[in-house]
Amino acid sequence: MICCDALTKRFGNFTAVDHVSFSVPQGSIFGFLGPNGSGKSTVIRMLCGLLEPSSGTASIDGIDAARDSAKIKSLIGYMSQKFSLYDELTVHENLQFYGRLYGLSGAALQSRYRELVTLTHLEPYLNRRAGLLSGGWRQRLAMACSMVHRPRVLFLDEPTAGIDPVARRELWDLLFTFASQGMTLFVTTHYMDEAERCSEVGYIYLSKLVVCGEPDRLKELPVANPPDTRRIELTCPHAMTALQTLRGLEGMRSATIFGQSLHLLADTSLDESQLREALKRVGIESVDIRPTTPSLEDVFVALTAEREAASPSQPAAS
Repeated sequence: MICCDALTKRFGNFTAVDHVSFSVPQGSIFGFLGPNGSGKSTVIRMLCGLLEPSSGTASIDGIDAARDSAKIKSLIGYMSQKFSLYDELTVHENLQFYGRLYGLSGAALQSRYRELVTLTHLEPYLNRRAGLLSGGWRQRLAMACSMVHRPRVLFLDEPTAGIDPVARRELWDLLFTFASQGMTLFVTTHYMDEAERCSEVGYIYLSKLVVCGEPDRLKELPVANPPDTRRIELTCPHAMTALQTLRGLEGMRSATIFGQSLHLLADTSLDESQLREALKRVGIESVDIRPTTPSLEDVFVALTAEREAASPSQPAAS
């Protein structure tokens, strides 16, 4: 449904997107991740037909986004990171307005309006001005407006930024519903738990696509599993004290707090008894140690560190 082939965009001497290639099948949720300024938004603009590639191709359902941008616009919906609807209009008025913008009228508009209201559970807020909605409900309204023309592909740029955990989960439940109905979703996010929910994930860094694949396969990458090391999950009281203590041990590659536990990457020569002894010296005796696997956060941190070590500093893309 979505295909990029050696997609490249240059602004003068600066390369914002450099030979990016990936494909997204219909009905899947594709997570597009990377540090700010790595080129994510530029890729989306080219896929939406808003920006012409310098070379390579971007297509939606086999239609070239640069040559047939008018056709592309009828196939896609776009939900921006910032709330882009009309604050002074009510929920009802926003939905009606966007329906008419997409050419709906009469019975067709009213039928689609009722479908979207039911799908997003916006009934209690129809007469409330959009500017007075909470973050989660504003995002629901923005999503409904972006889908009023029944797009086959929906682009969502950090859709859950700044909303509470309950609203995030409810929004993702909607995305799963859309995907089950055959819609293809292209999501940018900085939340690793959201990346875990995607069918596939692509990671872009300083204009280049570094990896692309299923989350579980990415966790098997050698960069996240260096030879002669092991990953450990350690739970104990006084996590900050434990963190500083363990970071000072010889053979400790990295240590970070992950939820209520510590995630450690250590040489295989650093055994469990050494960890317990080090913590005992600072008064921590209740310790639970078990093996673990890399998280997606571990993978992307390792990839970023590898790229930073290999690449000179560059200016950021948009």
